[in-house]
Amino acid sequence: MKLIAYLLPQFHAIPENDLHWGKGFTEWTNTKKAKPLYKGHHQPNEPWADDYYCLLEDRARRRQETLAAAYGLHGFCYYHYWFKGKKLLEKPLELKLRDPLSTLPFCLSWANESWTRKWDGGSHEIIQKQTYGTEKDWKEHFEYVLPFFQDSRYVRVGGKPLFVIYRPGDIGCWNEMRSLWEKLAVKNGLDGIYWVRTLGGFQAGSQKGFDASVEFEPHYTFATGSPTWRRLKTADGPHLVVDYDPLWMEILNRSIRREGEAILPGAFVGWDNTPRIGSRGQSCLGATPEKFGWYLSRQIRRAKELYRSEFLFINAWNEWAEGTYLEPDRRHGFRYLEELKKAAQGTD
Repeated sequence: MKLIAYLLPQFHAIPENDLHWGKGFTEWTNTKKAKPLYKGHHQPNEPWADDYYCLLEDRARRRQETLAAAYGLHGFCYYHYWFKGKKLLEKPLELKLRDPLSTLPFCLSWANESWTRKWDGGSHEIIQKQTYGTEKDWKEHFEYVLPFFQDSRYVRVGGKPLFVIYRPGDIGCWNEMRSLWEKLAVKNGLDGIYWVRTLGGFQAGSQKGFDASVEFEPHYTFATGSPTWRRLKTADGPHLVVDYDPLWMEILNRSIRREGEAILPGAFVGWDNTPRIGSRGQSCLGATPEKFGWYLSRQIRRAKELYRSEFLFINAWNEWAEGTYLEPDRRHGFRYLEELKKAAQGTD
């Protein structure tokens, strides 16, 4: 079983964020300013040893990989931001590609949604709009990702580089773009591409040509399950909360929904996006390292026996402003990583 955790690269400043959020903005900016909204709401979450790292530093990226490998992760799935030739947050992955001491396997998830001030990928208050262009633009995009696909550390299935698309239903030119990329892949010595669509909180679409679908949790269960939300009154306005245990039990008891493709199961550490959007966000009550380890071990078992999958994708390694991270913090230390290791080794 290969456990892969999503990795957010927004831990370094870029001009676009400076312009819209203030100079020096990173994901730590949201994390540091977070505050508790109700009794028992733990905010802010603080990294272990005050390690407010910058992912432009080799030390930070190598430390992440060393920790991940030591505690049972097979690799990282980096979010990849490409807007018809415009790149954002690309530097950490580009630096990894050139770093021989960065040995952890990796793959890409194209976060193909518009950037907005509401953090929802919608059509209002857009910072960077997502468009897809024409064949020239698709070719340029392929040429950019090709060195990553060709790298020996890149995650492959049957020799093909695994490439995740976050919002497949948004790509109106999907068939044409996929066909071109497949031809270019073969032309450049690859066996093709292993296409994976994300099953999350958005319509996945009905496009053909995907080899697998990945369950992005907890969003997939938010959208397709029946979690019981409770509305709390806070000083900042109404706020939705959901309980950790019933949410996980929905995941573990769900029937696999297939449309002819393989299903890559998902898992999540926790959920609390109030650092980003305050009371308008949602938070998950009752998460502990021990519970996470118990649920993860059972999802790993389901992945092997029911899904027949060699992969399980975890949300996430470092989504600090969404309250779902494996990295050590001041509250729990390394306990989430320790539970990850026990589940990975089957010693829960």
